[in-house]
Amino acid sequence: MRFDVLTLFPAMFEGPLDESILKRAQTAGLIEVAIHQLRDWATDKHHTVDDTAFGGGPGMVMKPEPLFAAVEDIQPLAQPPAHVVLLTPQGRTLDAPLVRELATYDRLLLVCGRYEGVDERVREHLVDREVSIGDIVVTGGELPALLLLDAVSRQIPGVLGADDALAEESFDDNLLEYPQYTRPADFREWSVPDVLRSGNHAEVDRWRRRQRILRTSRRRPDLFAVTDLTEEERAWLKSQE
Repeated sequence: MRFDVLTLFPAMFEGPLDESILKRAQTAGLIEVAIHQLRDWATDKHHTVDDTAFGGGPGMVMKPEPLFAAVEDIQPLAQPPAHVVLLTPQGRTLDAPLVRELATYDRLLLVCGRYEGVDERVREHLVDREVSIGDIVVTGGELPALLLLDAVSRQIPGVLGADDALAEESFDDNLLEYPQYTRPADFREWSVPDVLRSGNHAEVDRWRRRQRILRTSRRRPDLFAVTDLTEEERAWLKSQE
């Protein structure tokens, strides 16, 4: 899968892309990442990419000309044409279903917004969708783009190594992940649950499923509201109240 990233701050991507799983995925040819400096498409001597807003107001707005020119020049660099994603607080919240959907594309072009945002004509006529990382505002689209790139890359076969690495992660089936433990079995008088040391895989699976249900009901009632449970699971959960 290929990611093209259009940004005013290419150096923000250097560290994360040169470490750990994302680096290995690039080395193995599982993903390709190309970072593009938006100012390269500015036409004046100052490489201007923003201007004041019509109608007044604080802050600057990203101009349409460099953005359109950049996307139109980047699209022919590889095939197929990229699905163009604008990172903006006004977009659809990035969640597990959206990550899985984005992973079905062979190529994504991530446009990192800045300042007060982009000229509305960019939203209407250039990008295919807008994505947000949540109900917060950060200084630009670079960190959200990295989060999206990382999350989507993990869905690509081979990136995580083990075939079952994505099994039972948080948000699968609208449930959070179960508690995890490792050695030592006893630490400062806190012990690992006996069931996890029992060797009974069926009981371990049952315990993990119940812990996912319990944890989600307490921490994310919004997710829990759309979770399918059996009658036995509902009765067990009620007994925990």
